[in-house]
Amino acid sequence: MTDPQSSRRDFLRDTAVVAGALSATAIPSVHAQGSDTIKVGVIGCGGRGTGAAENCADSAPGVKIFAMGDLFPDHLDNSRKRLKSALGDRYDVSDARAFSGFDAYKKVIDSDVDLVILATPPGFRPQMIEYTVEKGKNLFTEKPVGVDGTGIRKVLAAYDKSKEKNLAIVAGTQRRHQAPYIESMKRIHEGEIGDLVGGRCYWNQGALWHKDKMSEWSEMEWQVRNWLYFTWLSGDHIVEQHVHNLDVINWAFQQHPTRAVALGGRQQRTDAVYGQIFDHFATDLEYANGVHVLSMARQIPGCENNVSEALVGTKGTWNSNGFRFTGESRTRIREMGTNPYVQEHTDLIASIRAGKPLNELKTVAESTLTAIMCRMSAYTGKAVTWEQALNSKEDTFPKTLEFGPNAVPPVAIPGVAELI
Repeated sequence: MTDPQSSRRDFLRDTAVVAGALSATAIPSVHAQGSDTIKVGVIGCGGRGTGAAENCADSAPGVKIFAMGDLFPDHLDNSRKRLKSALGDRYDVSDARAFSGFDAYKKVIDSDVDLVILATPPGFRPQMIEYTVEKGKNLFTEKPVGVDGTGIRKVLAAYDKSKEKNLAIVAGTQRRHQAPYIESMKRIHEGEIGDLVGGRCYWNQGALWHKDKMSEWSEMEWQVRNWLYFTWLSGDHIVEQHVHNLDVINWAFQQHPTRAVALGGRQQRTDAVYGQIFDHFATDLEYANGVHVLSMARQIPGCENNVSEALVGTKGTWNSNGFRFTGESRTRIREMGTNPYVQEHTDLIASIRAGKPLNELKTVAESTLTAIMCRMSAYTGKAVTWEQALNSKEDTFPKTLEFGPNAVPPVAIPGVAELI
């Protein structure tokens, strides 16, 4: 697959202009469906879902949190209390529109909402995205949007249907709504550092939270409450977290990679509480025309941290640490703009009200599959192509969703684990 630099520059220049215009759009008094209020349904009421609901309510006038759902009643109750206190009259969730259980997402989507916020663990997202699009609702979905090739194929099919239905969909890849990133990409694609010949990206940090198993929890409940550490729920941290950095690289190259060769393993987090995921990855990603990018993702305490992206061009370099350009320009972008966690909702709602819906589902699906491809290579010790990742028969989702037993697959051993 080829992608000439001139085409990339033109594409991103036009994308940046559109994004800027949507950010500056004056919001009409009514949205496209004729109501003064956009009613929002929140699915997944943990910390991120609650935070996203607040961000959405803060993003534009005329937004109300109208329905909520979570698998666990305690998550739902805690989130409702927090949002009621924080949002005042922008919170309008009656008991009749508050749902729990495995089918809560359907009840929220069917509750006469205009916009759905999807903040469940990633493993649930493909089926929930499918149902949201089927019901014709606009969507804000957290990233990533799946954990395996089977799920991503469902999401890409939903993208096609969402375009037919003219739906607005924005993803939680908030760097695409962050002023210095937008300006950086505009300059890069206008040729400020020349043709791209390499890059690197990192999400290296310490440990995250984990949940010890309570005696009253079934295996299924514990896994969902401790979801970071199970591939069927999170995709491993390279998918759940490092997708942000990989998305920036794909954005810069304006294409997805063609091949990945990765390594990884469990060095510190070997206890059963950490499920079956790795604690470190390193990947050589190959893009069209033989350009290579280094990717690293690590969650190990006591090590050096680095969360950033960098690009190398024929005329200079760019690094997101300080948003600095080297080469002929030797400039630094200092304008930080508004909170990107709020801006992404502002852009989404403005596009709905303008009748010019943004749709980021394909780009976030491709960035998610990029991360999945890296994980597949690290788990198996084999090179993995884009086509192999996309067409993989791997399906990690449980056949039955119910509280009870749910066996944990063994930790992958490179050179032993099979490429499915």
